[in-house]
Amino acid sequence: MKNVKIIVRGGGDLATGVIHRLWGAGLTPLVLECAHPAAIRRQVALSEAVYQGSATVEGMTAALVQSLAEVEAVMAAGKVPVLVDEDAACVAEYQPDILIDAIIAKKNLGTNMEMAPLTVALGPGFTAGVDCHAIVETKRGHNLGRIIRQGSAAPNSGVPGNIGGYSKERVLHAPCAGVLHVVRDIGSVVEKGEVIAQITTAQGAVVDVNATLTGILRGMIREGYPVTKGFKIADIDPRKEELANCFTISDKARCIAGSVLELVCAYVMGAK
Repeated sequence: MKNVKIIVRGGGDLATGVIHRLWGAGLTPLVLECAHPAAIRRQVALSEAVYQGSATVEGMTAALVQSLAEVEAVMAAGKVPVLVDEDAACVAEYQPDILIDAIIAKKNLGTNMEMAPLTVALGPGFTAGVDCHAIVETKRGHNLGRIIRQGSAAPNSGVPGNIGGYSKERVLHAPCAGVLHVVRDIGSVVEKGEVIAQITTAQGAVVDVNATLTGILRGMIREGYPVTKGFKIADIDPRKEELANCFTISDKARCIAGSVLELVCAYVMGAK
């Protein structure tokens, strides 16, 4: 199985859960990211390697590479290579056996079944049998992690999953366009109404972003990121006693990752 070539499009928190599960099974994928990732849960997102050169999540380290020529050496060192290639232009040259679209854009950003013998997509925006070979459901609830081989995942409801009795209140969006300044970062205990970030508009105005509930700041977009109005910028977990959750892969990501690994193993065993 170690010779199986896998590409994962996206390095956010859900994608990182998938990558970690594959890596733990002895399968190291090549991760493709955009030039300016906007991960909220930065502490558990390999996409941070784009900014920092490397990123470590639960014992797994990613390293930024500049070309496919560097991939093999990074993998040989036990690390996960991350390449800036938003359009997946390298696919034709790399020729992966498996491609996993884990961008979680709620729409298809160019993935198709011709990219690899097995193509897997996470969440809505795809049709199994048309855009990809299989889809893994990402919506919290009874069907989370379900493998779909015909049809599509549940459509995006725009309502976050319920945690600790809170749903839409958990996620904060930019009230205006501008450049974000972090006031309270990931892991901070915040009170409802407290200023957790500020946005400086093009006109020079400074707009406060206030916590919508009391809890732990589980996610916060990085300092200096240019946001548009309505852009997701933060995530609050109402369970103040669970600080460690800010720095570990979520139950949702692990569930999805297990289904992806099932698809990968089934493909590899079938290929044999």
